[in-house]
Amino acid sequence: MVYNILNGDSLAFSFPDAKIEGNIIVVREALIDGDLSGDNLQDFWQSRAKYIGITETEYNNSVVKEFEKIINAPDNSEFNLWFEYDLFCQVNMWFVISIINSLPIKKNVFAVYTSYLDKTSKQFWNGFGPANSDELKICYANRISLSEADIYLGQDLWKAYKNGNLAEMTNLSEHHSLAFPYLQEVVKAHVDRFPEDGTKGRPEKVIEDITKNISTDFPKVFKEFWKREIIYGFGDSQLKSLYNKVMDYR
Repeated sequence: MVYNILNGDSLAFSFPDAKIEGNIIVVREALIDGDLSGDNLQDFWQSRAKYIGITETEYNNSVVKEFEKIINAPDNSEFNLWFEYDLFCQVNMWFVISIINSLPIKKNVFAVYTSYLDKTSKQFWNGFGPANSDELKICYANRISLSEADIYLGQDLWKAYKNGNLAEMTNLSEHHSLAFPYLQEVVKAHVDRFPEDGTKGRPEKVIEDITKNISTDFPKVFKEFWKREIIYGFGDSQLKSLYNKVMDYR
């Protein structure tokens, strides 16, 4: 069985037009933010539902049922991970890899990145959003096979991230892998969210600078933040939370 695991509904909307083989699984989570507690998946799902502010039934119907498609995959399954390079996507991908690695089946795992985009500019951080069907096919054709070592690295990154172990994440980021081409930059961006001296994190400092020197209007702040720190991949809700925190201390 072949599975294409897509990070979000935006790509899922346009993906069928590319007619790429396989079943679609949609990851509807934002693990870059919020409660990650839980010693098992059931407890973890409960923590996430509570943090997001929806019922467990709603969370199960929207989110968990998609992950269960991975958990219930048959032997000799192939997983194509359609995730982008930014921190938002990478954290979700590490989690997916940890689930795949726990499966007692033979499997082949591939990372599909935005290889159709220009690597000489910041464009490649923008992701699959603007890609047409032909460009998605190019991405698929250039997919990267994950070795056993890559899969264990992804799992270890998730464990360190979930436990808030920034030192371990930094150590893991020193591993060179084609499957995680911007790992050091992404991990550093995450570590910079939590300075050891207790000062504001990197995202808050950038928002503070924008609100002081450009605009306090959130849509403008959001746009400027993405220009400067697209590596985070923050959506509206993640950035609005940080924006509110900065504005409260003005």
